[in-house]
Amino acid sequence: MQEYLSQRLARHVAEVGFDALSPATVAATKRSLLDALGVTLAASSLGEGVGAFVSLAREVGGAAQSTLIGFGDSVPIGVAALTNGAMAHALDFEDAYDGAPVHPNAPTIPAALAIAESLPQASGKELILAIATGCDLVCRLGLALSENIDDNGWYPPPILGAFGATAAAAKLLRLDANQMLDAFSLTLCQATCSAELKYSPASTIRAVRDAFATQAGTQSALLAQRGVRGFERPFEGKAGFFALYAHGNYDADILLGDLGSRFAGERISFKPWPSCRGTHALIEGALDIARCESVRAADVAATRMTGSPTQRMLDQPHAQKRRPATAIDAKFSLPFTVATALVHGGVKLQHFFPEALQDAAVIDLASRMSFEVDASYGMTGGRIEIHHRDGRVFSRRIDQPYGHPSNPLSERDLLAKFVDCAAHAATPLAPAKVERLAQNVLNLENLDSVRQALFDGLLSNSGVVHGKE
Repeated sequence: MQEYLSQRLARHVAEVGFDALSPATVAATKRSLLDALGVTLAASSLGEGVGAFVSLAREVGGAAQSTLIGFGDSVPIGVAALTNGAMAHALDFEDAYDGAPVHPNAPTIPAALAIAESLPQASGKELILAIATGCDLVCRLGLALSENIDDNGWYPPPILGAFGATAAAAKLLRLDANQMLDAFSLTLCQATCSAELKYSPASTIRAVRDAFATQAGTQSALLAQRGVRGFERPFEGKAGFFALYAHGNYDADILLGDLGSRFAGERISFKPWPSCRGTHALIEGALDIARCESVRAADVAATRMTGSPTQRMLDQPHAQKRRPATAIDAKFSLPFTVATALVHGGVKLQHFFPEALQDAAVIDLASRMSFEVDASYGMTGGRIEIHHRDGRVFSRRIDQPYGHPSNPLSERDLLAKFVDCAAHAATPLAPAKVERLAQNVLNLENLDSVRQALFDGLLSNSGVVHGKE
């Protein structure tokens, strides 16, 4: 009997073992986990819209199963997944996959953590495998699309990411292939996100978007475990994922090629700056020109930028992107982020605080920036041309911005980013605990208990438990 594509994917996720992961995949997955924990800790105090999710989680009550990262409250799995998912992308500082419109670990990691902490003895290897499997599935789905679903009004990252959250949660719950198919079916009934969030400058949905993907994936896995039946073909069926979102336009060979022997997590990019990955090539080019040519912001008469069609959304609408109203909109603005880099010599978390959005020097410089589309550029590449007031012109082309696997974020910079982010946690962590947490993550495959390694005495706030056993 022929195996459907969905069945093949479900069987792979259910049956793949830790031995299938290469050392490079294991190392990259641990880096992703460390990065995600740091970014989430920072978002616990800095993320727009996060407070509402925390407040709701505290009101819900229920079993003390999983930690609200950065706060220490222990709450039911579902609300932990929802709240930690809201923080995962709130600062737009999490890792990315430069070859597809996805942030594969944003929903995948908080879903995996919510489930892993609730289990009596989930091991470090099990957590690494769950994250690597979920991340790989999201990237494969994104790469397999031969139609841009954004053109149809859908916003890809959380829609695709929901299936990674499902895979990770279901893997930790040890669902079999049939239950995995059920879980994917349940997620299909929930995974959605409107691209309308790009056109409303005051909205913070773009910041907290992965809350719903994380919750959907987690709840789907838990319901499938309890016997809720799904569909035979949630992905390729005539009313499945690809039909609904991409008019059936996808490449099955890309989706299934080297399945189980190659994991996309090895090709993850880590962000040196807390803004949309599409801004990074231009930020890097601007900083290089400023450093090498001794160009100051006051010297800049005009700036011309060129990039891929995907980056158009970072320049339009014109007026909105030159004077963004919210932090998340500023992070999705080429003029604002590049102007910030030139004015301040870098782009840091504090450059998106409310007062920073009113920085007159940044706003003035952003008003003198233009952007043109050139389809020859990859999704995150770009060229910047700075016109000096004395008539000189400097340019840089960056095809793979810093943090890409071919131009990787150094271990020192990754750890420094983690420490800096952790310093912003809503419930402060002592430096010794931050260091210990980093060491445990980087040694995760050798640890028997995720709960002990990541949560006991580290992310939990002793004595503060909202909910009841």
